[in-house]
Amino acid sequence: MQFLWKYIDDLIGKGLEMSVISEFLLYTSASLVPMAMPLAVLLASLMTFGNMAENLELVALKSSGISLVRIMAPVMVLSASIAIGAFLFANYIMPVTNLKMRSLLYDIQQQRPELSIKPGVFDNNLEGYSIRIGDRDNKTSLLKDILIFDHTRKEGNIKVTVADSGYMKMSADEKHLLLTLYNGRTYEELQKQKTDKRHIKSYPHQRSHFEHQELIIEMTGFGLNRTDENLFRNSFQMLNISQLQHFEDSLEGDLGLLVDGFHATIDQTLVRKSKNLMIKRSRILSDSLKAIAREEGLEVKRVHVDSAFAQLNKLEQRRAITQAINFARSNKGLTSSHANSSDWKISKLRRYQIEIQRKYTYSLLCLIFFFIGAPLGAIIRKGGLGMPVIVSVLMFLIYYVISMTGEKFVRENILPPFAGMWISTFILIPVSIWLTYKAANDSVIMNVETYFLWAKKLYQRSRKIFQRR
Repeated sequence: MQFLWKYIDDLIGKGLEMSVISEFLLYTSASLVPMAMPLAVLLASLMTFGNMAENLELVALKSSGISLVRIMAPVMVLSASIAIGAFLFANYIMPVTNLKMRSLLYDIQQQRPELSIKPGVFDNNLEGYSIRIGDRDNKTSLLKDILIFDHTRKEGNIKVTVADSGYMKMSADEKHLLLTLYNGRTYEELQKQKTDKRHIKSYPHQRSHFEHQELIIEMTGFGLNRTDENLFRNSFQMLNISQLQHFEDSLEGDLGLLVDGFHATIDQTLVRKSKNLMIKRSRILSDSLKAIAREEGLEVKRVHVDSAFAQLNKLEQRRAITQAINFARSNKGLTSSHANSSDWKISKLRRYQIEIQRKYTYSLLCLIFFFIGAPLGAIIRKGGLGMPVIVSVLMFLIYYVISMTGEKFVRENILPPFAGMWISTFILIPVSIWLTYKAANDSVIMNVETYFLWAKKLYQRSRKIFQRR
């Protein structure tokens, strides 16, 4: 369903072969494995231990002196192996599948040029032609106000076709683009018949009118052309951990250089003026600054700004205010520019950091969900696809909401990457330990009758207290 709603618009009406769609489905499915694997472990452990508890197999094993932890040990090893496999898959296989999926999706989106032409914009996707349409009727696919520049001869805009309306569609073999034009004109400059008299070039002009015209444009190279995958290789979803760390170090270095450059520029514009020495009142002057001031013949003194400004005449005050405003505007623009650059780099850096942490969290989640699913199955004592599916989906939804909230906080730079991406895991670890402890001690926390008995006892005690009063 996620695939259907997300990519159906890019696939419908493109005339794609089944092999291309199957390849795209394969790559898309691979990208969902790291998220689906923990849910599968949770559901499988719930169903397995729920069936064993429902059939009294856990009771038989415990009565023979085998603890629940010992019963879980073989499956625990299997879950640990799945967690390691999930990490290796997310680190080595998923970046490749994401890269191929993104490249293939881009190629599919460029597949049908008649669907990609937007009203009011010149489209140059067709080699040798530049086409603009004024409007498109989505129900009838009728194009209005069509303008076509023919550049197939590579001699410039020597042939132009204008039509009031028309249709555009692909041929059955998808090798030609068929244009049906109505009520239009064609203008052409006849280059071969030009004359040169007295250094004045003359171009004979040909104009023709038509009520109906058919144009056939060869679609050479408009099959499913495969784009170079290197164009998408630097995206955070297409990298393994070592590559992500490399980009992380590079972005952190760029941020450091940006901040150092900003401080140096601000220091140069505010402090180190060639003719004036601007000193903050709270600043303690260093010996080097005093030495520089003496070399320039300047005397360093503490000056009260209001008193100094009051000693100036009106013309000097106006000049001082104008200069101060110019300095402020210049520094404001400089600060805003550096702030925007810094925000963009930090946002990009957070994407790489989130992806690094995600590869670890989804892998460890397989093991944590086992320690949640197995004890829950032993406590609920229900197998099959009923209660286990409901409980597993609820648990996964709780985890997913917390995880997405933490990720959003990281993207908005509210939480550091480690805290934001691991907060859901840190919440589930105590829950898994508590459930394992309760299941090992034959707790009945999931039995509804237990809560009814507890409520009944509480009601009877409260009733006795009120009767005594």
